[in-house]
Amino acid sequence: MLRLDFYTLMARAIVLLTAIPVHEAAHAWVADRLGDPTARYRGRLTLNPLAHFDPIGSVALLFTGIGWAKGVPINPMNFDDRKKGMAISAAAGPAANIVMATVSLVITKAIFYTGFVTGFGAVTSTLYTIFSTMCSINISLAIFNLLPFPPFDGSRIFNYFLSDKFYFRIMEYEQYIFIGLFVLLYIGVFDVPLAFFNGIVYFVLDKLTFIVDVAFRFIL
Repeated sequence: MLRLDFYTLMARAIVLLTAIPVHEAAHAWVADRLGDPTARYRGRLTLNPLAHFDPIGSVALLFTGIGWAKGVPINPMNFDDRKKGMAISAAAGPAANIVMATVSLVITKAIFYTGFVTGFGAVTSTLYTIFSTMCSINISLAIFNLLPFPPFDGSRIFNYFLSDKFYFRIMEYEQYIFIGLFVLLYIGVFDVPLAFFNGIVYFVLDKLTFIVDVAFRFIL
C-alpha cells in the first residue's frame, strides 16, 4: 500500500509539472490566437510550471488528485465576440488534458503489452502505475474543470448559451457560487456524477486508442 501511495504521489507530481502548465498554456495560446494578448504579455503563454504555480492548488493536486493553477488573465474586450471568445478559450484547457490523457493511455497500453511479454519487473510495474495514474488524473482534471459553475472553465462554455442579462448576473455572484460549490465538493455531492463521467471518458479514449491494442496483439 505504501508503495502504491508513493508512486501515485509521484504520478501526481508529474501531472503538476506537465498537465497543469499545458492546461493553462492552452488557455493562453487560444486566447492569444483569438486576439487577446493579455496572457502572453503577462508571461503565461509558456509551459514553465512556475509561471502557473498556485501553492494551495498544487498541494490539493498532490494529496487529492484534483488541483488548480493561477487563473490565466483574459480580457474578453479584445475578442470580436466576447462570449464566444471566452467559451473557446475556456474549452482549450480541458481539451489539452484530454489530449494528455490519451497520450498517457497509449503509453500505458504499450507498457502493459511490453510487460506481458518480458514480465512485470520493478521498472515496468512502476512505469505502468505512473502513466495509468497520469491518464486518470488528466481525465479527472478535464471533467472537473467542465463543471458549469464559476470559476471553472465549464461556466464560460455554459454562459455562451445564456443571455447577456443572465451572464452578467452570474458573474456578479461568482465568488459566492465558488464558495458554495467547494462546500458541496467537500461533502461529496459531486463524487458520483464526476466518477460516472470520468468512466465514460475513459471508455471512449480506450476505444479510440484500440489501434495500440491491435498493433501489439498482431506483433505478439
